[in-house]
Amino acid sequence: MTTSTATAVMSARNVSAGYVGQPVIHDLSFDIRAGEVTCLLGPNGAGKTSTMLALAGELPLMGGEILMHGEVTTAKLHHRARKGLSYVTEERSVFKGMSTRDNLRCAGVEPEAAIELFPELKSRIDIKAGLLSGGEQQMLTLARALSRGSSVLLADELSLGLAPLIVERLLQAVRDAADRGTAVLIVEQHARKALRYADRVLVMRRGDLVMQLPADEALRRLSEIEDAYLNQSAVG
Repeated sequence: MTTSTATAVMSARNVSAGYVGQPVIHDLSFDIRAGEVTCLLGPNGAGKTSTMLALAGELPLMGGEILMHGEVTTAKLHHRARKGLSYVTEERSVFKGMSTRDNLRCAGVEPEAAIELFPELKSRIDIKAGLLSGGEQQMLTLARALSRGSSVLLADELSLGLAPLIVERLLQAVRDAADRGTAVLIVEQHARKALRYADRVLVMRRGDLVMQLPADEALRRLSEIEDAYLNQSAVG
């Protein structure tokens, strides 16, 4: 894991955003840095997914700005994707009627590159994605995102509903991508497990960023952080 100051690939500067004129995230400022995994924690409703959507260009800003590669961007998701952004949503985004191979090729990814990341997909490459297990579908989704050579990865609840061994495989793939230079922001329900793969932690509550700290410190203080911020619901 990186310990030195790294280049910010994507940044939020005083970002506010929400729905039907009502902000649910307020004045957020942070960087997503090359070679680092940043873990975004918060209770249900804290604004984590809204933050991801704002970074991805899917939720219009009400204030502030998003920078990508040091330049302000107001582009939609597909334009940000062409600039190196990959976004894995909390819903498994596979084309269920298409084979694993064709799901990859739709994203311009050669099957060999995905299999290198997740050898488990080799025997499933010509199976329809809808027939894959939940873990295999998430491996396919993540392989499709990482094999594009993205400079920044946003991943929202990769491990939702998955077995512990699959969660470890996914988090290790994310860690490996960061070690190759990708800037990563993950939202993860398994806080203790995710922190072992992370460099930095952002903690949200009710749409506000309440803590930014190194992952090793967050791991030491996790019980305190859980009691103060995570073991509760929050509006937004």
